[in-house]
Amino acid sequence: MSPSSTAENPWRALLPVFLACAAIGLQAGVALPLVPLALERQGADKFTIGIIAAAWGIGMLAFGTRIPQMAARFGAVPLIVVSVVAGSAVTVAYTLTSSPVVWFVLSLLHGITGGVPWVVSEIWMNVVVEEKRRGRVMGFYAMLVALGLALGPLVLQVTGVYGPAPFLTCAALALLVALPLLPYWRSAPAIEHTADSGFMIVVKATPLAMFAGFVCGLGEQVAFSFLPVYAVGAGVSAETGALWLSAFVMGNVILQWPIGWMADHYDRRAVLAGCTLASAVLVGLLPMVPAQSPAVIGVVLLWGGISFAIYPVGLALLGQHFQGGDIARANTAFSLLYILGGLIGRPLTGAAMDAIGDPGLGWTLAVFYFAATVAALLALSRRG
Repeated sequence: MSPSSTAENPWRALLPVFLACAAIGLQAGVALPLVPLALERQGADKFTIGIIAAAWGIGMLAFGTRIPQMAARFGAVPLIVVSVVAGSAVTVAYTLTSSPVVWFVLSLLHGITGGVPWVVSEIWMNVVVEEKRRGRVMGFYAMLVALGLALGPLVLQVTGVYGPAPFLTCAALALLVALPLLPYWRSAPAIEHTADSGFMIVVKATPLAMFAGFVCGLGEQVAFSFLPVYAVGAGVSAETGALWLSAFVMGNVILQWPIGWMADHYDRRAVLAGCTLASAVLVGLLPMVPAQSPAVIGVVLLWGGISFAIYPVGLALLGQHFQGGDIARANTAFSLLYILGGLIGRPLTGAAMDAIGDPGLGWTLAVFYFAATVAALLALSRRG
């Protein structure tokens, strides 16, 4: 994939990774509710559910810093293919035991394998995209992931949410990530690795973008771990709780392109402040809306669409500051902070829900969304 062909048709260079990202979203949409709902059925407390769900993040944090170096050495596509095959094997292993301790280990391994296609695909996009299209490209990417995520819970309506069938289905779907990338085994964009650039350097260079990644990760991972559990606790079925996740991510499908357009035409710090403030208001409203009311779907849909936008707007802020080998390191740092947000947020939210009940979900998230709003407004008040 030559630079000239990329310049002539930038969307062509992005097509394979867009298709892979849609498959990543589909697989994740099936996988994310499974372990929390299974543990809930076994009678595990919400703090335990949060700890096991957070193991994914521990694995990602432990391995993530090596991803740019490995992608530069082995190539983007070979590394992604190996990781999705290994991840499928880990998913099958869930069906062999119901031990929470073993599931913690499996979740840890899943973080090691599952972070690779996600991080490498984002580096691929930021390497290829032109600055004037960056907001829309990142928004379109988020929209495709969300579309896959929205379809995932619908798959669970066919397979069910309990037993081995959904895990085996999830393992098969993970292999779809590799299919659109195979023709680009040797021609994918080269990923540079700058050995003398540390992760803290890129974090300090773009603190607002990095904090956006952290807060978005906290909100999204808490939602995927606890929104179905919240729904069941509020009196609806597990299947309906899974559909709440579909509403959460369908908001992304609807809203990412217009928010991405705004990020290309207005100050991205202002767009970020609007997204975080609206998200804080929406999660604050969640405990006030009856679970059986149709209005709850509207609140969840808007929350999902607007809060998802924090991620691509943060990526666009990131991409406008870095190039070359530093963009790979910056993208990886952004992803690791996203994971760290979930690592902190899941057990924190689980403990809050155990202590004060279901409203602990919305109140915990509102605090972090509002903190990001303040950070964005402070950054906006400064010149540049």
